[in-house]
Amino acid sequence: MVTLLHTLAAVALLAAPAGPAEKPVQNPLPLLQAMKDELDHSLGALRKQPTPPYFLSYEITEMQNVGVSGAFGVLTRSSRSRRRQLDLDLRVGDYSLDNTRPVRDSFDFSSRYGNLEVPLDNDAAAIRSVLWYHTDQKYKRAVEQLTKVKTNIQVKVDQEDRSADFSKEPPTVFSEALVPVKADPAAWEQKVRTYSRLFAKIPNLYDGGADLFVTGETRWYVSSEGSAIQTSQATYRLMIHAMTKADDGMELPRYESFSAFSPEGLPDDATVLKTVERMIADLQALRSAPIVEPYTGPAILSGRASGVFFHEVFGHRVEGHRQKNVEESQTFKKKLGEPILPEAFSVYFDPTVTRVGSTDLVGAYRVDNQGVMARRVTVVDKGVFKAFLMSRSPIEGFPISNGHGRKQAGLAPVSRQSNLIVEVAHPLSRTALKQRLLEEVQQAGKPFGLFFDDIQGGFTMTGRTTPNAFNVLPILVYRVYPDGREELVRGVDLIGTPLTAFSRILAGDDQPGFFNGMCGAESGAVPVGAVSPAILVGQVEVQKKAQSQERAPLLPAPVGEGR
Repeated sequence: MVTLLHTLAAVALLAAPAGPAEKPVQNPLPLLQAMKDELDHSLGALRKQPTPPYFLSYEITEMQNVGVSGAFGVLTRSSRSRRRQLDLDLRVGDYSLDNTRPVRDSFDFSSRYGNLEVPLDNDAAAIRSVLWYHTDQKYKRAVEQLTKVKTNIQVKVDQEDRSADFSKEPPTVFSEALVPVKADPAAWEQKVRTYSRLFAKIPNLYDGGADLFVTGETRWYVSSEGSAIQTSQATYRLMIHAMTKADDGMELPRYESFSAFSPEGLPDDATVLKTVERMIADLQALRSAPIVEPYTGPAILSGRASGVFFHEVFGHRVEGHRQKNVEESQTFKKKLGEPILPEAFSVYFDPTVTRVGSTDLVGAYRVDNQGVMARRVTVVDKGVFKAFLMSRSPIEGFPISNGHGRKQAGLAPVSRQSNLIVEVAHPLSRTALKQRLLEEVQQAGKPFGLFFDDIQGGFTMTGRTTPNAFNVLPILVYRVYPDGREELVRGVDLIGTPLTAFSRILAGDDQPGFFNGMCGAESGAVPVGAVSPAILVGQVEVQKKAQSQERAPLLPAPVGEGR
């Protein structure tokens, strides 16, 4: 899984406004009514077949995108698009055994629904024609697949987890107002020119750009269980990126990004320009920073880095569907009720949390992609492991969804992370946490500890056929010497295995940080957030970062200082 993240300091946690869990859909759009009409029509016909469907759902996602990019003070891209896509879930058999069960020792294409375009006009006849045709195609494939599933069960050993294939959930009827996409491309084009112009003054920068994106996503969902849902949300993102090279060829990137649910939530121009200046200063310092050799020893991860750490090391391994897949490592499957973190630590996922301080958390949503209302899930309570994130794919001990069935349009939903929140009951001050680090350095007899201040992202492997490991990609790392002095270094990746890494967590501070980003996995890229304090880890491992063998350009830059 690859996670592209953004990080900023933050404090107080605010929940979404209180309100009824369900609202009636008032005056449904022609689109929603057409979906319901065709669902009733198709089911009425298919239920007369020898193998009738027991479940059918339609989800239509309308995506409006505006994107503007600039580099070194000039515009490089400006685009606007709008499209609708259909995702269709049709199941034959019953809740306990249906056509979606993986056929063991066979490559599984069931995670992909396909790129099924839907007309942009709310023409009921045209929309129903698309739904009708793809329902027919999906039904024929589903009947064939169910035969393969039943045959596979007969010739393979019994599955360890004998849970049902699909959970029974109450219908959800919910509607929220359509959220407009607010973007002035001309104003944004000027902003990216302004933001990226400072990079053009520095001759040893080989990338220096700014990107402004807005994604408006409206979803309509109906199911044979009686669900009828309309949700709508827009997300605005500003990304600043730059890259230089050290004399030894090592590429040194620097990233900053900001996300919000409205354009007013993005930082003002003065704040962005200060961020650009800081990035330039960091890159110049990194060019001459020493390289850290492979190392094991104590370290502090900032709140930003800690959020990525928990996301990669822990979050993907508590996604429920992985506990059922025999190819997954199932690291925490047998850990329920056992302590896995210090008693002071609790971890929960909450898609109903929309803000941290004054900044939006983009992992928020009201209803998941399987028509289940979002809800908070406590996975670690006072150090003890309590639960998994669940879609409508049950596992032993967890027969129903907890609102975490998520996907990118065109893919089948699985259990995915939302907003990950790490809390520490008895936090230390930042000064006290650093003092604990120095004590650990002395006790371990190490010449220094490490402080991971900022990160690019990370990835993890959760399967059995590859090492069950993670890799967090730091950008800004400091050596912390026994006298408290800090020195910027470069060239390291934070690596390890999950159980060992978790067993070394010692304490956290009282100043949470956060990230927003896009997380990629089987069901595509979904927005996620995280909030975590800085943490002290008794022992981490770092390895050398991959290094380019290409020298810096031989010719002088045509632009920059003095040119």
